[in-house]
Amino acid sequence: MTATTRQRGAFVLLGGVQATLIFTLAAISVPLPRIGREFGLQRSDVILLSAAYGLTFAGLLLFGGRLADRYGGRPTLTAGLALFAAASAAAPLAPGIEALLAARFAQGAGAALSAPAAMAVLRALFPSPAAYGRAMATWGGLSVLGATAGNLLSGVVSTLLSWRWNFAVPLLVAGAALALAPRLLPDTAPSGGRTLDLPGAALATSGITLAGYGLVVTDGRPWSSADVLVPLLAGAALLAAFWRAERRVRDPLLPPRFLLDRRRSLALAAIALTACGTAMTFVILSLHLQQERGWSALRTSAAFAPFAAALLVSGRAAGPLIARYGARAVTAAGLGAAGAGLALLALGGLDTDASYASGLLPGLVLLPVGTAASFAGAAVLATEGVPQEQSGLAGGVMNTAMEFGPTVLFAVVLALGGDASSLAVTGTSLAALAVLTALSRRPS
Repeated sequence: MTATTRQRGAFVLLGGVQATLIFTLAAISVPLPRIGREFGLQRSDVILLSAAYGLTFAGLLLFGGRLADRYGGRPTLTAGLALFAAASAAAPLAPGIEALLAARFAQGAGAALSAPAAMAVLRALFPSPAAYGRAMATWGGLSVLGATAGNLLSGVVSTLLSWRWNFAVPLLVAGAALALAPRLLPDTAPSGGRTLDLPGAALATSGITLAGYGLVVTDGRPWSSADVLVPLLAGAALLAAFWRAERRVRDPLLPPRFLLDRRRSLALAAIALTACGTAMTFVILSLHLQQERGWSALRTSAAFAPFAAALLVSGRAAGPLIARYGARAVTAAGLGAAGAGLALLALGGLDTDASYASGLLPGLVLLPVGTAASFAGAAVLATEGVPQEQSGLAGGVMNTAMEFGPTVLFAVVLALGGDASSLAVTGTSLAALAVLTALSRRPS
């Protein structure tokens, strides 16, 4: 096997893992109503089940990134994939909601180790800054591609077989990656001198998870209830303690200066907000089409086919556009287009009297065009100038933003109003962020 062939094979393997981790986030989105009926769940329980994977995924990502930097990308990736595969095997066997939630939480923990480790290996695979930038332009679109595939396939599989078969994809991909990793992936060197900030990891993980849980349960409980206030306030206090502690330790889990770069901060915000808008669209439309219009899961999945087609086309164009116009311009344009797509869906997509062609299709085409450009450009901006010894950290931060959107931001926006207003608020926020990104300049 030549070096170039091995490099391509390794990128396909890592990209497949990244797409599958996000696929798993969306793997039960379309059959959520069916799962709710099977287990007798309330709407708040359905929302919690939808968010369970993302809560542990987001909560543990920073620690997973530091583990990848400390012990090496490939060993951390192997450990994460092993946990992810075990949880993916347990999920379809779940006899009730408690077992299924536990499996989803465990899947998220495995994903939190795997995602930043995959990016650390990717950096070792492409040591040249130019080659790494081109790889990241492609990498940025893999996540939304995985989410789209999850929504499309989940409806088809749950109709033809059962929603439980949706876990076959993550199980098979994780198994294949574990088998091929020793042959294809470089053995990344660990930074032996780096210490692990265990108190910081505990504060960050518990703070993100508690705050995220508190926001999720606002869907079925008032903001003044103890079920909401206790985890919210506890999570906020832990995150404040985490930020204070990180400014004092010698080797912090998240160096504060890492986020001080204005363009990196805007890129992370773009990733989080775009991921929020995409996940919100899938969940809201999946529930609307099945519960309000009476569509089947299979027909609901088919409704997202134009979304997938537009995403594939625009994703292929994103890399050349970044090379020609720059990551900042492409990110700003993508944010604007995604915001316009959400606005179209808010105005006519939830009207039961509107046809699919006039009410849903325009937004379902414009949104993925903007999403692909935004993700690709923001991935380049978020990792630009990061030294190789912090590649796991960069992967953890970027994936944290990616999971923060569909869990925390989604819960916040959804709690502020109805489905249409949630789409409109997110679309407006994307448009505002597009302006800020377009006006940003590289620090001198």
